Amino acid sequence: MPTGSATLPFRDCAVAVSAKDNVAVVKSALTRGNVVAMPDGTPLEISGKVTPGHRFATRNVPAGELVLQYGQPIGTSKGIRAGDPVSHDNMTDEVPVVRDLPEDLANPAPDYFPEGERATFRGFRRADGRVGTRNHVLIIPTSMCSSHEAAQISTLAEFTLFDRERYPNVDGVVALPHNKGCGCSDGSNIEVMLRTLANYADHPNVGGVIFIDLGCEKTNLTLVGKYLREHGGMGFDKPVEWMGIQESGGTQAAVQKGLAKVEEMLGTANEATREEVSVSELVLGVKCGGSDGFSGLSANPSLGHASDLLVRSGGTVLITEVPEFCGAEHVFANRARNAEVGRQVYATVDWYKEYASKFGSVLGENPSPGNKAGGLLNIAIKSLGAMAKAGTTRVEGCTGYAERPERRGLHLMQGPGYDQESTPGLVGAGATVVVFTTGRGTTIGNAIAPVVKLASNTPIFERMQGDLDLSAGGVIDGTEAIESVGERVFEHVRRVAAGEILAKAEEHKHREFQIWAEQSVSL
Repeated sequence: MPTGSATLPFRDCAVAVSAKDNVAVVKSALTRGNVVAMPDGTPLEISGKVTPGHRFATRNVPAGELVLQYGQPIGTSKGIRAGDPVSHDNMTDEVPVVRDLPEDLANPAPDYFPEGERATFRGFRRADGRVGTRNHVLIIPTSMCSSHEAAQISTLAEFTLFDRERYPNVDGVVALPHNKGCGCSDGSNIEVMLRTLANYADHPNVGGVIFIDLGCEKTNLTLVGKYLREHGGMGFDKPVEWMGIQESGGTQAAVQKGLAKVEEMLGTANEATREEVSVSELVLGVKCGGSDGFSGLSANPSLGHASDLLVRSGGTVLITEVPEFCGAEHVFANRARNAEVGRQVYATVDWYKEYASKFGSVLGENPSPGNKAGGLLNIAIKSLGAMAKAGTTRVEGCTGYAERPERRGLHLMQGPGYDQESTPGLVGAGATVVVFTTGRGTTIGNAIAPVVKLASNTPIFERMQGDLDLSAGGVIDGTEAIESVGERVFEHVRRVAAGEILAKAEEHKHREFQIWAEQSVSL
C-alpha cells in the first residue's frame, strides 16, 4: 500500500451488482495508487485510472477466465489482476452463449401477492374489460398525406374547444401524425402500420376516434375499414368518425369539419368515469434511452424491481429494444415459462439479426462511442444492463411490434432501439403507462400514454428536473437501495395511472409518435 494514501470505502466509490461478479463499477474517478476498502475490509490498490462507469477487477481473473458483471459473462480475461482497470486492453468481448434449452424447461409462476393485498388505482374501465389510465379523443391519419390536417385539428381543438372544467373526464385531444402509408410497398409494411393504428384506436386510453384520409392514397379509409373488419372490428364501445380531406373540400374545410366532430365527441367521451381497480389491470412498458454507465446499475434494476412488483400483483410488463437483448438473450430464454417460449426468445433475436443484416448492420456493434466512453464497452454489458428493466420473473411469451400479448405477466416485444419507434410500439401492444430510464436526459413522451422518466444519476436529475420524474441516483450515491427506489417507482406509476399526477412529458405535451414499418419480412 502506498505510504500516506487514504483508504476509500468501497460503497463510496464503487458498485458491485452481484455477489458472483469479479469486477466493480466506479462512481467517481479512481487513479493509480488509490486504495479501496473492499466490503470484507480487505484493502485493494488500484493500478491505473478508472473513469466513472468503468470497472476494476475485485480479484485476479487469469487469462481465459470469464469476466463477470450482473452475475453473467461480459468478456474473457487476457490476464487481469485484482485492482486493474478493465478495458479492451486486458479483456476480449468473447462470451459463451449456449442456446441449448432442456425440453422440460419449466420456470415457476411468479410469487403472486394475494388479491386482497394488491394495490389499486382509479382507471377507466372499458366495455371489453380492459382499463385505461387516460381518456383521450384521438385523431388518426391513415397516411402521411393527412397527417398535417390531423395535427391541425388536435392542436386547434385543445386551444379552442377542450376545457378541463367542462370535460373533467377527458385528458386531451391528440393526433398521430406519421410518415407512413400511401406510396409504400405491400406486405408487412402496410400490415404493421395498420395494426399499430388499429391498436391505438382500440386502446383503453382512448375514448373516441376520428379517422382521416386524403382520399386517393393506398392506405385510405376503405383499406383501414377493411382491415378492422377482417381483424375483429373495433373491440370497444366508443364513438368513431370517418372523414376525407378531398371529400371535405381541402385542408381548411377538413380542419373545420374535424373540429366540429371533435366538439360532438368530447361530450360522449366525458361520460367515461374512473373507478377503483386493481393494479393487475395495468400494462407497463419499460424502455431506456440516452443510457450511461450507471443506467444498468441504478435506474434499470430499480425499474426491474417495480416490474416484479407489478407482475406479482397480476399485471403485465412489456420490454422491447431487441438489439439490446443481443449477447445476453440466453438469460431471457432460460427464464422462459417453457422451452417453446425459450425458443421464441431466440427466434425474436434471430429475426432482428436477419432484419438488421439487410441494412448492413451488425447487432454486436450496437454500443455507440458515447456508450463505450461511459463504460458500456460491448453489447453484452449494454444488454445485461438494459434487460434489468424487466425484473426477475419468468418470460411468459414474445409478441410482434405493436401486437398485444395473449396473457398477463412479462413479455418481450419485437422492436428497434430507436426511441421514437419502440415507445409507440409498446403502447400499440397495450402499454397504458411507460417508464423510461435515462442517464443523459431523454425527454420523449407518447401521444396517448404517460411516459415516466427515471434518471440513473443525481446530477442529471438535478439539471433536468423539469423533464425527469424520478431519480435512482441514490443507488449510486449510496443513500438508497435498489429495492426502495423500485418501490417508489411502483407507487409513482400507480399515482400517474390514477391521474393523481401527470408525467413530466405529459406536462410539456411530448406526444412523439412514429411507426416502425420498414420491414421486408413478416413478424
